Amino acid sequence: MPGPSVLAFVRGRAGVSWLVLIAATVVSFALGADHGTGSAMAVVILGIAAIKIRLVGLDFMELRNAPKPLRIAFEGYCVALWALLSALYLFL
Repeated sequence: MPGPSVLAFVRGRAGVSWLVLIAATVVSFALGADHGTGSAMAVVILGIAAIKIRLVGLDFMELRNAPKPLRIAFEGYCVALWALLSALYLFL
């Protein structure tokens, strides 16, 4: 049975984000392994990666409580990165 410190970690925002990151990693691996290199699936996997980047930035780099311009720039970076990588994959 897990100790109280493990349960407290999982109940916090960082613990939940960590569990979501682990689940997203498993899902993206399963999608990539089972569906080959289809373009639609690659864009979905890149989207999952962008969401993972966002979670790391917000919850482990503490950008969730950062000043609005910094948070907006980070959120825009995540969207722009996904769009750029998806466009490069689809059109090159």
